[in-house]
Amino acid sequence: MNDPSLALECTDIRPDIALAERLFAELRRQTSDTRGITRMSYGPGEEIAHAIVRREAEALGLGTETDAACNQYMTLPGQTVAPGIVIGSHLDSVPKGGNFDGAAGVLMGLSVISGLVAAGRVPPWPITVMAIRAEESAWFSASYIGSRAAFGRLTAQELDTVVRAGDGVTLRQAIAAAGGHVDDIALGGGHLAPEDVAVFLEPHIEQGPVLALKDMPLGIVTNIRGSLRFRRAVCRGTYAHSGTTPREVRRDAVLAVSELVTELDRLWRRFQAQGNDLTVTVGEIATDPEEASFSKVAGLVRFSLDVRSNSIASLDEFAVELKAMAAAIESDRNVSFDFGPRTSTTPARMHPAVIAGLRQAADAARQPVLDMPCGAGHDAATFAGLGVPAGMLLLRNENGSHNPYEHMDIGDFSVGAEVLMRFCLSPPDIPR
Repeated sequence: MNDPSLALECTDIRPDIALAERLFAELRRQTSDTRGITRMSYGPGEEIAHAIVRREAEALGLGTETDAACNQYMTLPGQTVAPGIVIGSHLDSVPKGGNFDGAAGVLMGLSVISGLVAAGRVPPWPITVMAIRAEESAWFSASYIGSRAAFGRLTAQELDTVVRAGDGVTLRQAIAAAGGHVDDIALGGGHLAPEDVAVFLEPHIEQGPVLALKDMPLGIVTNIRGSLRFRRAVCRGTYAHSGTTPREVRRDAVLAVSELVTELDRLWRRFQAQGNDLTVTVGEIATDPEEASFSKVAGLVRFSLDVRSNSIASLDEFAVELKAMAAAIESDRNVSFDFGPRTSTTPARMHPAVIAGLRQAADAARQPVLDMPCGAGHDAATFAGLGVPAGMLLLRNENGSHNPYEHMDIGDFSVGAEVLMRFCLSPPDIPR
């Protein structure tokens, strides 16, 4: 269905950028806190965001649906019936985050549809904007909650064992409070089937500095890194007097974790030298505030570990090396490591035909793009992992992400929306 004439005709149709600017401002106004944006997964801020986009979809005359996990679907009919194009991303944020992470994708989809509606244009395929719930794992220690639930891939065990950071609310309780149907989720019921989606597209701000450093407005994702995560790791030693306990009998948890972190960095360097894609992050380290003190040898340290790679083999090898490394430190320092529950995601490759289609749309719009891997996790990985042809369009973001200073230029957003509209008007032939 790839007709070059459709791409040329797109020059007379523009995405509704004014709609996006208005909604970005409304989201900021209604979901900002004392420092940044907070849209808690299945919490008040996310509810506000979903209400805003639902209102806009209804004003555009779109068909609207909500599934058992409260994901929202806003559809413009096409010249044919399903399967169609799904443009989606999330509306939750990390605590004290930025206004564009996730929301940019949903608002770009609505901008494209609004432009088509204003022009009276019926796209070749139906276009659905999907506002996905609970993508940010900062709240619940599970990845891609909303998109997995959409396909019936969220388990009953997760509903009852995964709790929200800060308030201890279970996932079951949170979804039910938002109006979801948790019994349907527990039974494996899904709203989507892979064969019902011709293409999944996720526009998103880049969450690193690559596009800004290269002065490029847009990137096309080739693959999404998978992850190996330990969120509640603990090292246990023995509390002791700092002045009277000789080194040879100390069971110092701080020194043990410090050695582990140093060895992890050496291991990371080795993996990179061998040509393996990898990132290693110890994002949290803390002694027990109730027991630790200036004049004590620390007997307990809590820490986290986040390892990511494009290769599942590299993640598996790293896990083996980590276990051996910890055992050696335990023996040498007479401490014990407990890494706690392990969570993981699988690396995902974007579909070659979708990548080519996005590149062709960018060429037609005379916009340079950069092919690039993506280190952050995204709902597109869920779709790709289930066999749905998926692609991602990244937007330049000056100040990093997961912080209040995210900066997406509306001009870059406009460029991305034009590319997305061209893709939707002239979708490529995609083998499954």
